[in-house]
Amino acid sequence: MGFISRLFRLQPGEDRLLLVLGLFLMINSLARQVAGIVAVSGFLSEGGANQMLLIIGIDYALVMAVGALQSLVVDKFNRIKLMSTMTLIFAVIFVFLRIMFYFDAPGWLNYSVMYLVVEQQFIFFPMIFWVMATDVCSMAQSKRLFPLISSWNFVGILLGTAVAALSPGLFSRLSLPIEDILYLNVAIYLLAYLLLTNGLRSVTVRKTAQPRETIRETLREGWDFVRGVTSFRYLTLAILALALVDTIVEFRFYVVTDAAFSGQETYQRFFSIYTLAVTIISFAIQALVTGRLLQKMNLKDTFFFFPGVAFLGVLGMLLVPGASMAVAAMLLVKLMRDTIFDSTLKAFQSLVPEERRGRVSTFLTSYLPAIGTILACLITGAIVALGVRFGWQYHLAYLAVALGGAALAVFFVAKMRETYESSLLNWRLKRRQRSTSSVLDKLDF
Repeated sequence: MGFISRLFRLQPGEDRLLLVLGLFLMINSLARQVAGIVAVSGFLSEGGANQMLLIIGIDYALVMAVGALQSLVVDKFNRIKLMSTMTLIFAVIFVFLRIMFYFDAPGWLNYSVMYLVVEQQFIFFPMIFWVMATDVCSMAQSKRLFPLISSWNFVGILLGTAVAALSPGLFSRLSLPIEDILYLNVAIYLLAYLLLTNGLRSVTVRKTAQPRETIRETLREGWDFVRGVTSFRYLTLAILALALVDTIVEFRFYVVTDAAFSGQETYQRFFSIYTLAVTIISFAIQALVTGRLLQKMNLKDTFFFFPGVAFLGVLGMLLVPGASMAVAAMLLVKLMRDTIFDSTLKAFQSLVPEERRGRVSTFLTSYLPAIGTILACLITGAIVALGVRFGWQYHLAYLAVALGGAALAVFFVAKMRETYESSLLNWRLKRRQRSTSSVLDKLDF
């Protein structure tokens, strides 16, 4: 470990901390990626693409519930114990999933439950993990170690994608059912539990006193803030519209690619390759493009990228039906959402005073996308049901809704841009402006 310590300028004892936290994060990313690819490919082969609307809707209802649970649970327990308990729970859940397959539960049910579990791996696990990491690392350590720890997440995604891509052929040669891959997740979560409980045994967890708030109080604070600051109000409407567009684009992607790559093994290979491409390109954009773009452009202008790309992607789907355009549109929309838009939104939230930022952030990044996604599932589901009944080309109708949503998002971002500077005079932002004028001075308005 001496070479690693010198390479990353680690202080004594930090090499162990980096290794434990990095491996722990990597394990979840690997397990999530394997289960996610298997869940999507299995569900499409068993239930069909149209049923994905129901699963996505249920998923985001759970996202809202998890967001509420976050505020009630995360501050009441020792974070290391909470994290280790959650790790064991995930191991048990995957054992339960394998038992469901063993007793021949309906395939659509097995894969839909797996999909919902994967989403909680994606949302709840990292949330608790980074809160725990903040407790075990000092401020100086977090600045040096967190970027290094985050890089392990990328390694886990790559490994998980590779495992998911290679497993159909390997399991076929061994005459094993693909669902046996769940044993891998059970094993690595048990390994993660041992790693965490032993690796952080001697670490002192920093205790913090934080106010307890009800879910209603959290929601009210976030809503009152965005309603009272004009630029945030328009951004709220844009986020809702973009969530609707994002969901419809994803649904169309599943419909078209499921028809082009039929069969679970075939689709699993395709989806693994697609996921690998998204991961590598996202990493490159974040490392080479996003930071420079945010430095050179006004913050308010960078919000146009996501709705602009979404509008072009949906328009392309309308004009050029087929798998190639669906994959290209999905790729561009997800890349823009997860890189430039995500970073821009986080930078924009720095304008919110610290005492309100957590609640406003939860409202903007958890509740709003969930509401927009559920709304998209209801609208698209109604269009599909009517189209199937009356024999319409219903994909044109829901893509038209998505195109309108993208146009609305562009309009709301434009209105946000118009009111951006005047909103900075709002009293809800004044404490932030007085206390961190140096930060605002660095932002190009």
